[in-house]
Parts: sequence; structure tokens; C-alpha cells
Amino acid sequence: MTTFDFLLQGLSVALDPMILMYALIGVTLGTAVGVLPGIGPALTVALLLPVTYGLDPAGSLIMFAGIYYGGMYGGSTTSILLNTPGESASIVTALEGNKMARAGRGGPALATAAIGSFIAGLGATLLLAFVAPTVVKLALVFGPRDYFALMVLAFVTVSSAFGESARKGLISLFVGLALALVGIDQLTGQARLSFGVPQLLDGIEVTTLAVAMFAVGEALFVAARRDTVDDEVIAVKRSVWMTARDWARSWKPWLRGTAIGFPIGAMPAGGADIATFLSYAAEKRMSMHPEEFGNGAIEGVAGPEAANNASAAGTLVPLLTLGLPTTATAAIMLAGFQQFGLQPGPLLFATNPQLVWGLIASLLIANLMLLVLNLPLIGLWVRLLTIPRPWLYAGILVFATLGTIGANPSPVELSMLLIFGVMGYAMRLYGYPIAPVVVGLILGPMAEQQLRRALSISQGDLWTLVGSPVSATLLGLSAIALIVPLILRARGKGAVLNQLASDED
Repeated sequence: MTTFDFLLQGLSVALDPMILMYALIGVTLGTAVGVLPGIGPALTVALLLPVTYGLDPAGSLIMFAGIYYGGMYGGSTTSILLNTPGESASIVTALEGNKMARAGRGGPALATAAIGSFIAGLGATLLLAFVAPTVVKLALVFGPRDYFALMVLAFVTVSSAFGESARKGLISLFVGLALALVGIDQLTGQARLSFGVPQLLDGIEVTTLAVAMFAVGEALFVAARRDTVDDEVIAVKRSVWMTARDWARSWKPWLRGTAIGFPIGAMPAGGADIATFLSYAAEKRMSMHPEEFGNGAIEGVAGPEAANNASAAGTLVPLLTLGLPTTATAAIMLAGFQQFGLQPGPLLFATNPQLVWGLIASLLIANLMLLVLNLPLIGLWVRLLTIPRPWLYAGILVFATLGTIGANPSPVELSMLLIFGVMGYAMRLYGYPIAPVVVGLILGPMAEQQLRRALSISQGDLWTLVGSPVSATLLGLSAIALIVPLILRARGKGAVLNQLASDED
């Protein structure tokens, strides 16, 4: 079967009324949490993991993907009208979009962000459909040592791409790897680090850790910042529709943003924040109106927003084909796959093609839903910004606790929810990233299993880990991956910092 045949098969799954309802719930929730500053799709998916435990796997995973896409759409609203980026990827949008809103052009800024997101999401999803089968064919020839090298690459890139420094990212990763050791050894059957607690023999639940670190930790962190004041929401004046001149200045940045965002999102060392900074730098260099940058250039909104959404589709390439998460939300989605007994990777395309292609096809429909939801209902999303933060985060704490009790009604589980929540607060306080902890817990057992298999085959010879061209290349890339994000960030953010400096002058 060709890719078109698989897509048509996926569309037959995605057009099922129940699946459409899941997708609509996902994109609506995603837009709402994207609009609300400080929430984000990772926190929302983590909260919903316990709730969806007994639901349809295909519908739940499609809803999670809809939340991811919707969160990318909704983040632009907060950045443009409130000047408060909910995600690091929305910083550039705030830089130019808020200036447009203050000049009375908030409507066109929101329109170019929404339409650019739609075009980028549509194009990137089609690229995902054509690129994924090729990556799967390559992954099918991997042996244990190759998979271990791939896991090492994932560990290094996720650690170096998140947080203020690679050092803090690696420390967070090793915390997750240490937690992954708890439970029964997969090969020997011996209990490890269970301390006589029967509930720990099965290991630490990824769902509990994710909810605690992302939801409880964030709520405690926000509650501790009592000196914060609410920012002024800028009203949308005039029409939200774009003029012919706006269209003429936006369509090229949309295409360039898609071309930049998708490959960077698909890279293990990629990420939406890197893509948006590079897109902004490219638009400033190629613009015919460079003097407008820093004062509300529409290209500075169109390009980065397209790159942001294209990178979201790109992130699904390593997640679905190799089982490697490159963002916080992808890590939580991987936990969602595993709670249904599914392991993303090349075998998933062979054993469960309806689910995979249904998920990819549903993203095409979700993009259309998001375009319809975002532009006509902008007034509704702006009203969400008036919800008092104490009410919002108190509700998150209640929902997190009830969800954990519903999934696993155990005092030990609730105690771990509290302990990991306090740990998540402390890590935020001192600038340590959260995502590498979750990635370490999820991928740690898999990496250990592949390492021990490789050593068993080679009878303990460590040189076998670099004995194949694939594993040697991946381990070499792991070493390089500690440096690449620093270079990309320096190049992309340098342009933004120079712009900020010129604004101050």
C-alpha cells in the first residue's frame, strides 16, 4: 500500500463520529490551555492521563494530539494580547504581535498567526505522513546496540535542549533514570529500591510522576509567587481580517516558517523554541521592511507562528517512528501510548496501522477545526484571561488529586503525588527542567534492557557498542548534540537580543 492508501484508510478512522468528538474536545481544550498563561499542553495532557485510562486508545491519543496542536494555536493569543508567552516558543510572537496589538492591529496579528498555523500544520502533517514510513524502514534494521545508542542520543539531546544549561538538563535526566531503577528487575526478577513497599514493586507510575511534576509543581510554583500582578489585556480593535497588503507580506513567511519548523521539530535536538528564533532571524534578514521589526512587523508574527506549529508535527516523527520524545508534551504522549499497552516505534506501524494513520489523518481535520475555532471565537478565548489565577490553579490541584485517586486509589500513590509535586516546585525554583525527568523514567528501562541484551550477545564486550556503523554514528551524534543546541540558540536568540537592545536604544 502507498502512503495515499494509508492516509485514506486513516481518514476513514478519523471521520468516525466518536473520533471527531475526541478531536474536537482535544483542540478546544488545547486552545483554552494555550490561551491561559502558564498552563500549556504538557500539563493538560498529564492531567488527562488518569482520566482516559479506561477510554478508547485511538480516541484518547487523538485527543492528546489535538491538545498539543491546539496549545500551539492558543499560545499566540496570550502573547499578542497579554504580552505573556505561555510557552518559550511564543516569545518571538509576543515581541512583534504585542506591538501590533498596541498599535490597534491586534486583529490582523491574530489572523496571520491563525492562518499561518493552519497552513504550517497542514503542510507539516502531510510531510509527517510521507517521511514517517521512510524512517520506519530504517529503524527496522536496528539491533540492541543500535537502539541503546539511539536512547543515549535521545537522553543527551533532550537534556541539552531543555532548561537554562546542559548541566541542569543532565542532572534532571539522571534523577529520572534513578527513579526508573525502582521496581522489579526485568531480567533477573529481583526487587530494586522498593524499600519493602509492595506498591513500588511495579515501579513508579509515569502518570503519577507526570501529573505531580507538571500540574502540582506548577500550581505550587505559581502560588509561591504572590507578588505577581495581572497584565493588561489589550482589546482587539477594528476588524480581525487581514488586508491585501497583510496577505502579500504574510504568505512567504508562512511557507518559510513551515520549511524551518518541520525539520527542526523532527530532529532529536530540535524544538519549537529553536525553530521560532531561527524563523524570526530569517524573516528579519529577508524582509523588505526591516525598520518595522521591533515596532510590530507582521512577518515577525507570521513566520515564527508557522514554524511553531510545523515543529509540533515534526516532533511526531521521532515519537511515532522511534518512540523518542523531543518535547515535554511528546514525553507525556509517550506515557499515554504506554498506558494503553502500546509502544511507539517501527513495529507500531505494522501491528496497529489503523491507530497510527488514524492519528495522522485526524491531525488534518484538527487543523481545520482549529482555524474555525480561533478566528470567529476570539472574544471567547480572551474572556478566559479574566479567570482569577487562584481559582484556576486550585482547580488544577483538585483535578490532579481526583485523577490520581481514580486511576490508582492508594495512599502510597497520593504520597508520591505530593512528594514529586514538591520536587517539581523545587526544580522550577532553581531552574531545572522537568521534561528530562519524565523522559528518564520512560526511556530508562528500555535503554537498560537494550544495553543488557547487547552485552549478553557480545558476552560482555563493551566495544560492541560501537561495533556497528549505526551505533557508532548515533553515539558520535550524541557527543555533538551537547554543542548543537547551544550554537542554534546563540544564532537565533542573538538576533532577538540585538533587536531588544536596539529597542532600548
